[in-house]
Amino acid sequence: MLFIEEFIKKESSSGVLLIFATILALFFSNSFLSDYYESFLHIPVSIQVGSLHLDKTLHHWVNDGLMAIFFLLIGLEVKREVMEGHLSSISQVTLPVVAAVGGMAVPAAVYLYFNGADPTASSGWAIPTATDIAFALGILSLLGKRVPLSLKVFLMALAIIDDLGAIVIIALFYTVDLSTLSIVVASVSLVTLIAMNRLGVVRKSAYFIVGLVLWVSVLKSGVHATLAGVALAFTIPLYAKDKLGKKFSPLKILEHDLHYWVAFFILPAFAFANAGVNITEISLDQMAGPVPLGIILGLFVGKQLGVFGFSWLAIKLGFAKLPEGSNWLQLYGVAVLTGIGFTMSLFITSLAFPSGDLFQYTDKLAILLASFAAGILGYLILRFGKSGERG
Repeated sequence: MLFIEEFIKKESSSGVLLIFATILALFFSNSFLSDYYESFLHIPVSIQVGSLHLDKTLHHWVNDGLMAIFFLLIGLEVKREVMEGHLSSISQVTLPVVAAVGGMAVPAAVYLYFNGADPTASSGWAIPTATDIAFALGILSLLGKRVPLSLKVFLMALAIIDDLGAIVIIALFYTVDLSTLSIVVASVSLVTLIAMNRLGVVRKSAYFIVGLVLWVSVLKSGVHATLAGVALAFTIPLYAKDKLGKKFSPLKILEHDLHYWVAFFILPAFAFANAGVNITEISLDQMAGPVPLGIILGLFVGKQLGVFGFSWLAIKLGFAKLPEGSNWLQLYGVAVLTGIGFTMSLFITSLAFPSGDLFQYTDKLAILLASFAAGILGYLILRFGKSGERG
């Protein structure tokens, strides 16, 4: 369990930085510095190698470039958990999988209830399906031993499955017009990475070079570039042997090295670049619109109903067991915490509504409000709820 405790500690610290970055972004957006904030995010950054030319704003480099590294880390976590971790057996994976499915299906249904008739607004159905693992685990860490480790492991596994679901959603529903040539180059790159894995290549630099080609080709293909990070992760060997025949894990070493960069730089940078909302220009009538209402109710109500309801059903039907040392109230409190969407919800918003201000930023404010409400309520339930096992 040492790995789990270290993982939770890193995510908790990242949650603090995310809060700071969010407050900073809101300050810049709602002060005399708002014009400088917007100008900073739209600084053009170009890279050219021969005929290959990548020209994007700083904001897009954060979302398409840095977030690809974030998804690389998610891919590494998913592969490790599936091969030998808490997703490696049916008994371990049943409850978090069922909970994650409910936590995606119900919020999406809630959102579509309000926005299904509008083709433009309905494309945001996936926004309330995400859970921010850093914030959620960060709140659990504040509760110390009041929350059993089994519930923390449950939330971690659920959030990882949730992220995997988000990856599938992005691949299937947020792909634009495809470039045949780029798809071919990406496919060749992926086949090369798989061959390297099968041939026992262990040098990280070799995977990074081919992975960079994969990322550029996916970026140019019409499929979102962050998926290249996941594809690269799945090809990194879990175990290998060095020249002396000693066994080691390239995947775990890379995961450990990346975790600090993602937790303490990439995610805070993403939060700063995407959480800036000028709330002075948003009225209560606008927040009562179908898009913000669908997001708020999807995250705050849909998430807890989906996660807890599906978990309750699985446990009562005998497919899964209540996490060891926990009770129904504690499970419900964790279910409420899954309504903290933040990072992934903001990311999906940028894909669903690329223009950014399509709904006058009410979509982003809705994510912040719902995440804040879910965090507060989840904390109060777990803080003052009676602990102890109940069969």
